[in-house]
Amino acid sequence: MTPTPSRIPKAVLAGLALAVALDTVIQITWKLAVKGLPDGASPEATAEAVLSNRFFYVAMLAFGAQLVNWMRVLARADLSYAQPFTALSYLTVLTISSYSLHEHLSPARLCGVGLILAGVFLISRTPHRTARAGTP
Repeated sequence: MTPTPSRIPKAVLAGLALAVALDTVIQITWKLAVKGLPDGASPEATAEAVLSNRFFYVAMLAFGAQLVNWMRVLARADLSYAQPFTALSYLTVLTISSYSLHEHLSPARLCGVGLILAGVFLISRTPHRTARAGTP
């Protein structure tokens, strides 16, 4: 018998949405921080260029916010439930990369995102928290 999905608490839902948004910001700002670096740049030149780019600091700030948010989410939901939801950032990053960074969307990438969405949908149909011993 398949367990009936429990209603997702608003705090968990908000935390998951924020996790996706922050991960999207992190990935896009990482890309913007290294955009324009020459292919053969030395590690020192790469570090110097990145450290002088404002997008690097936006990414670091988002990492800090993501750490705090993720601790709050995991205090309220199972990791095996919450982590797959962060895969939704693949969709948001793909969309922004396509429109803003003019990256090509191949049919294989689109199919991959479709499979990710199907997986997240299936996981969303399960309880967000595993019943503990002594808990109904």
